[in-house]
Amino acid sequence: MKKTVLMLSLSGVLLTGTAQADTLLGLYMGADGWRTSTDGSFAGNDQQQSFNFTDKTQTSYYVALEHPLPLIPNIRLQHNQLESAGVTALTADLSFAGESFTVDTEVRNQVDLTNTDYVLYYEILDNDLVSLDFGVNGKHINGTVAVAETAADGMAASQRVSQIIPMAYAAAIVGLPLTGLDVFAQGSLISYDGSRLYDMQAGVAYAVLDNLAVDLRVKVGYRAVNLRLDDIDDLYADLNFKGVFAGIELHF
Repeated sequence: MKKTVLMLSLSGVLLTGTAQADTLLGLYMGADGWRTSTDGSFAGNDQQQSFNFTDKTQTSYYVALEHPLPLIPNIRLQHNQLESAGVTALTADLSFAGESFTVDTEVRNQVDLTNTDYVLYYEILDNDLVSLDFGVNGKHINGTVAVAETAADGMAASQRVSQIIPMAYAAAIVGLPLTGLDVFAQGSLISYDGSRLYDMQAGVAYAVLDNLAVDLRVKVGYRAVNLRLDDIDDLYADLNFKGVFAGIELHF
């Protein structure tokens, strides 16, 4: 009997949250510019080498579709540029992509782990004060990691990465009444078999427009991405991208 009551209670929460979603189709479109500092290491085995990276401005674009249909998840697609490069004098021998680089060799190092998020989520709460979403994210990492000696005739090696990694997803917005401001947080996370990935952001937004036709928010915040990869497509890595971002969002 207790189990039945618990299941009915949980079902009621989910259906109530879904019923509070957009009564008509809601379309969200947004873009962010993100100034990142990057640090970390990678190799072709677990003996990783730390590399130097220069700061870079990344871009991110997304679109989300919300609807009032119970039990059918909403969908969000987001494309995230994730690149950095630098020059490093190796502090140890490096094995990478079938090539061996000796200690003290100066190399150009480049990472491109650009990815796309495929998110399915439910709105547990959706009102003028609080919005709360939970779901799953299939993050498709599709890029390359490369090392090349700076010498004109030096050795070069490149490793391609293409994997879809399932992650838990959550997002929250809390409105600040009578100000046009809200605070928000959003993130995806997974940890398994020696690998860990997270993509987290938080900040504040301001409603420039808020009417029946279109809503326009401008936002600023801080975003951090960690990719700890343990033998993902023969790549071992522990890379951090973090920094301040700014963006806009339209809601039709």
